[in-house]
Amino acid sequence: MRRILIIVVMALLALPLPASATSASGDRPTARTDTGWVRGARAERVDSFLALPYAAPPVGDLRWRAPRPAPAWQGVREAATWGNRCPAAAGSNGPRSEAEDCLYLNVFRPAGTKAGDRLPVLFWIHGGGLQNGSGNQHDGTFIAQRQDVVVVSVNYRLGVFGFLAHPSLKAEAAQSGNYGLLDQQAALNWTRRNIAAFGGDPRQVTIAGESAGGFSVCAHLTAPGSAGQFARAVIQSGSCTSRPYAEGEQAGTNIATTLGCSDAACLRALPAGRLVDGPQFASFLYDTPALPENPDTAVRAGRFQRVPLVVGSNRDEGRTFLQGNRGWTKEQYESWIRAVFADRAEAILARYPWPAEPDQFTSAYLTAAVFTDSGFLAGLGGCPTLRFMRALSAHTRVYGYRFDHRTGPGLTPEPIGYEWGAGHAAELAYMWPSFDNGTPIAPTFDASERRLARDMVGYWGSFTRAGKPGWPDFNRTSLVMSLRAGGRSTPVPVATMEAEHNCDLWS
Repeated sequence: MRRILIIVVMALLALPLPASATSASGDRPTARTDTGWVRGARAERVDSFLALPYAAPPVGDLRWRAPRPAPAWQGVREAATWGNRCPAAAGSNGPRSEAEDCLYLNVFRPAGTKAGDRLPVLFWIHGGGLQNGSGNQHDGTFIAQRQDVVVVSVNYRLGVFGFLAHPSLKAEAAQSGNYGLLDQQAALNWTRRNIAAFGGDPRQVTIAGESAGGFSVCAHLTAPGSAGQFARAVIQSGSCTSRPYAEGEQAGTNIATTLGCSDAACLRALPAGRLVDGPQFASFLYDTPALPENPDTAVRAGRFQRVPLVVGSNRDEGRTFLQGNRGWTKEQYESWIRAVFADRAEAILARYPWPAEPDQFTSAYLTAAVFTDSGFLAGLGGCPTLRFMRALSAHTRVYGYRFDHRTGPGLTPEPIGYEWGAGHAAELAYMWPSFDNGTPIAPTFDASERRLARDMVGYWGSFTRAGKPGWPDFNRTSLVMSLRAGGRSTPVPVATMEAEHNCDLWS
């Protein structure tokens, strides 16, 4: 019976594409996944396949469980429109969503790519603090079109939906929390099984992510369930920050109590909107089956997948977060420094002094510089990122960068007059010109900024294809690529950047 079943399955796989898949919409591309045929769209010399299910909808009894296999379908599934965003409150990374049926990914390939072409794959993990954002923000058309690679962007569960830990949940499955990480692993597994059908090479997958996506990449470097799933990795404005499971479970217990629940059944009975509006928790948890060891400890000790890495951050990470600190007086600024840094305050004020001619944004710029350089932003940016490069380069090939274009358009038009500099997430619009962060940015680029976008896509594409982005590796040169507009990107000694961030102070 087993042999007969194998013969039947092989015969079914050999069947030609149904007529409806090739004739209903003319030139629209199709592909066959392991759960059924899909029909995408073609535009700008790129084939896109949107909202492909990589796991079963995590609804009902599957809320707060490891992702299950996606169900198969008959006929040809339409894949020309974006899928649901995972539940999250409205914010700068997108509108509010309560749709738990959200475990979808998107595939972009050069038009005409065929199954078996074996193009390299860029697997993108979005940011948003593990609390918001979606793969829908990242249209891979520009990268696929210019770099001859396949691009995958992915949704994963966020906030309490993706990271809630609780004793009753752990009792069900011997673990809880990290559901968002398990989703990402399921999407990587889907890519390994299916990307050849879209013309991609499952042996040449580069995982990349920014902010929470960068934290995610570091987790995958050490997670047992991610071993062997990728050949290269990119960490943009991220670190290896995570929390111990005991801390996560205590936070989850407090959240459940606030919501009026003491067990899993009560939590699963709550409407999604109540959870979106309730207290949140969003962190990877170690001392768990998914992450047995603190990722930060593991990578610094060399216990990680030693694949080639691109690692970097933005010159002014903190300006994205601290524009609200505007309007302070000198006395208010100095009082803030003393309250935060206590006995180090005078040394810090000597390096970040109040200027003779301040304006309404001076306090925001100074506090942002302090937070950027010191690494108060969850260990990302400034000196921590430069130290991170050094630590990783002891074990694998590392290409360091810093995004240094400081005069581009900000992420939002407010507050008027605020100079965003090279703030957190500012580089995304140069890699994803249609990056959807609530305000279109790329249409305002001047010629030098369009050149920077082409250069950055070229660097990331080269790394995806060959493991070398196009600038010297950190290991042998101690150089970090300074990404600038107008073709002025150049490698800079790490010592120069350490001086700019006052790393002798922060070390």
